[in-house]
Amino acid sequence: MDAIDQKILTALQIDSRISMAKLSEQVGLSLSACHRRVKLLEANGVISGYTVRLERSALDLEIQVFIEVKLTSARTDDITAFESAIAKMPEILECHLISGEFDYLIRLVAKNTAAYEKLYRNRLSQIPSVSQMKTLLSLSTVKEFRGLYLEP
Repeated sequence: MDAIDQKILTALQIDSRISMAKLSEQVGLSLSACHRRVKLLEANGVISGYTVRLERSALDLEIQVFIEVKLTSARTDDITAFESAIAKMPEILECHLISGEFDYLIRLVAKNTAAYEKLYRNRLSQIPSVSQMKTLLSLSTVKEFRGLYLEP
């Protein structure tokens, strides 16, 4: 990957709907060369897909929560049961296996505290392999993920 590929990736992260003509102009390539590079980045798995960012406040998703989760054990069955249950919850935006005192870090959004409490009580706390959860309520987002930083 060279500097032009990095420029392409940066531009696509800013606006994945950019026309190929405008993208080729921004990165200083012919239309066909730019298109060929984008297709190669897709084929090599560097570009894994295209998406839309939604504004959660416009969708009445008032709260963002991070939850630290500790499992009863590190047995394969407990890990598999937990990860399978989490994968079935569309409200959960991210779930990371982490090191440290807790085993997982979850990020989710909800309409309000009542909706979060319902998810917490009726689904998260019912996963048999969960022994402890710690909720961290996000008061505001200082910097939101907008794409990977690619050094020039």
